[in-house]
Amino acid sequence: MSRYRIDAREDRKAITPKPNYLEGTNPSGDRISFTNYYMEQNGRPFFGICGEFHYSRYKESLWEDELIKMKMGGINIVCTYIFWNIHEEVQGEFDWSGRRNLRQFVELCAKHDLQVIIRIGPFCHGEIRNGGMPDWLYGQPFEIRSNDERYLVHVRRLYRTISEQVQGLLYKQGGPIIGTQIENEHGHSAAQWAMTTGISNQWMTTGLDGEDHMRLLKKIAVEVGIETPLYTCTAWGGANAPADEMLPLWGGYSHWPWIYYEHDRFGEMNEHPATPEYIFRDKHNNAVPKSYNFEPLYVPEDYPYACCEMGGGMTPFYRYRFDFPYNSVPAMTGIKVAEGCNLIGYYMYHGGSNPTGKRELYLNDLATPKISYDFNACIGEFGQVRESYHRTRLQHYSYRAFEQWLCRTKTILPGDTSTMDPYDTDTLRYAVRAADGSGLLFMNNYQDHAVTHDLSVEDGVTVVTRDKELRFPLEGPLKLGKDSYAMLPYRFDLDGIMLEQATVQPITRLEAAGAIYYFFTSPKGMPPEYVFASDTLTVLEAGAAQVDQHGGVMVIYPSMIDLQPITLRSSAGQTVYIVTLSDEESLGFWKTELWGKERIILTSSNLLVGNDQVKLEITGSAEATMRIFPDIEALPQVAGGELLDRTEQGLFTSYRFRIPTHEVRFELERVADDRAMVSFAEGAFDGLKEALLRIDYKGDIGYAFMGSELINDNFSNGNTWEIGLKQIGEQLVQRGLSLYISPIRRGSTVNSNTTMAGWSENAAETIAQLDRISIESVYELILNKG
Repeated sequence: MSRYRIDAREDRKAITPKPNYLEGTNPSGDRISFTNYYMEQNGRPFFGICGEFHYSRYKESLWEDELIKMKMGGINIVCTYIFWNIHEEVQGEFDWSGRRNLRQFVELCAKHDLQVIIRIGPFCHGEIRNGGMPDWLYGQPFEIRSNDERYLVHVRRLYRTISEQVQGLLYKQGGPIIGTQIENEHGHSAAQWAMTTGISNQWMTTGLDGEDHMRLLKKIAVEVGIETPLYTCTAWGGANAPADEMLPLWGGYSHWPWIYYEHDRFGEMNEHPATPEYIFRDKHNNAVPKSYNFEPLYVPEDYPYACCEMGGGMTPFYRYRFDFPYNSVPAMTGIKVAEGCNLIGYYMYHGGSNPTGKRELYLNDLATPKISYDFNACIGEFGQVRESYHRTRLQHYSYRAFEQWLCRTKTILPGDTSTMDPYDTDTLRYAVRAADGSGLLFMNNYQDHAVTHDLSVEDGVTVVTRDKELRFPLEGPLKLGKDSYAMLPYRFDLDGIMLEQATVQPITRLEAAGAIYYFFTSPKGMPPEYVFASDTLTVLEAGAAQVDQHGGVMVIYPSMIDLQPITLRSSAGQTVYIVTLSDEESLGFWKTELWGKERIILTSSNLLVGNDQVKLEITGSAEATMRIFPDIEALPQVAGGELLDRTEQGLFTSYRFRIPTHEVRFELERVADDRAMVSFAEGAFDGLKEALLRIDYKGDIGYAFMGSELINDNFSNGNTWEIGLKQIGEQLVQRGLSLYISPIRRGSTVNSNTTMAGWSENAAETIAQLDRISIESVYELILNKG
């Protein structure tokens, strides 16, 4: 008998409607509501996928393309902080212009069918100065984050001004704003008062008056007209979260820079612990009312388990530098969904750069870079896409394609996981979500801050259903690659064909020309296998796939050569195609509506579909290829390049394009080992969508100045530092760019025993070295309907 065995016979989930404070209707009659387990739109289960993107941390002229990128990544709800200190830095003077234009940002979300949750504070944190509280609140004769009416006068003015900005954009008015987050981590977290740091190092209160304060803030929001179907609050760490008035939200991160930051100046943290985030739990189970990072002050099954801060990345703090592993993000997604989350949320999904202020030049948190807020997010500070973007996109497609079923499935664990050791990476971690006999077997082989390796389970994994026992795979060992994850279907109805089990992960379903197409990907390190109930299908075409008959099941081992589909016919006569992609191929898989039809596009370029056109972002290459199914009806009109050829490649039609390229010429003057000047000629950035300056260096912090203006900075972690230049190209031509690397000091000694308050520092070794400096060109090819 397999060591890995899970009893999934009891898979019925108790689902009940929630009270009417979690609902709303728009002028078209569309309705948002909630059960105790998931969100509904027009009475149907809706799998929410939230991505955090701070409008004030990105140039407003670039918002639209970046929102399209988010939508292409599978995001359907955009969350954004409204930082008080960025809008009212000077008391009584609100600024909603430029990159502070909340209204314009929300209107663009609406244009691209993205719903919105606004996080209105007053306290936000978000690694912003004072956690978003204006400096002028310091020293006032009241306690902030309390029910003191002298404080609430200012909050009312803030909320009223926010309300003025969003009127006409609320869900009840036909707009995209479906939710409002009140405060953040009230009663749990705070920030430093920036103006005191270095002298008294004073922190603000974590919040007073408990849940009463949260209720009062919501009441004020409603009174001034911020009325949304959904109100939320963060709940971890014992934060005040009145669940009877707002939905508590949860999260989790693989990297914790605050454990270094909060150390006293004489302390030292030598090793980050392996977090227990990557062990499966059941977060919607009254029999297990508390578990790691989940200690609700309500009965768990009374409200949905929902997240707003799953680590889509993490920003480095000065005391903790790290090389963020992008594969930690899809692993986190798989964990949270397996735990019963039907409303996931990434912080951050899109990085950015902090704006500068009017009175205080730098509006960042003091432990983080002055400007950069890249956050190692799925989409970076200058629009770069990461592996985490591609891998989570595949998961998002699957959750949405099967949401009507998935949202109703129940979490089932193989036993008590509370004592599992996160450092144990030899034991397979697995769980099931199932309903009425069909389900998904989730597996995880990623663990932060621990040594992982390929896993091979000789006896496989057995799932016990009401009717039979299913062994994954049918024969031989189950294999899962290092740092990988999987979501394997069983008893899956493919339009009348019963997929008994499979060692492939579903991506999506597509209807085209009277047939049904299912797309799957093979998890890293796992040989693909399909096991079908023989009496539900006929194999019409298997190509190079191997087909075996085992009693009442038919086993197919796909070849994955040239994406040849397996053609099946159900017993009811429906034609169904099965397409299997390798792990690497799947990273270029996109599903989108294009020119009136849902289509699958395969391309390694970054794909943006919006405004009735296709944009391909191509980095460092003179050619781009795009494979489409179903094919477009006429050859597209091409801007920014030329169509070289169009060929049929099995199911897909392949288009190959040439892009005119040119090298960004620049002059580099190395002033010293740690300093350099970069200058550009007129027209240096013509024809580019972006130019990424790439800097390899050794040292403590990298600084980039345009004249005397700091435009970007980087806490060294050994990786290449990237700066987007295109948007400031004209200024760079006039002013140039200077780079400076501040040194790492080893063996430092400080002598202050001198006259006239002198201070001298000597170090045994200082390290500050600018190494390779280059520029990577990003081109844009635009296709319009032919």
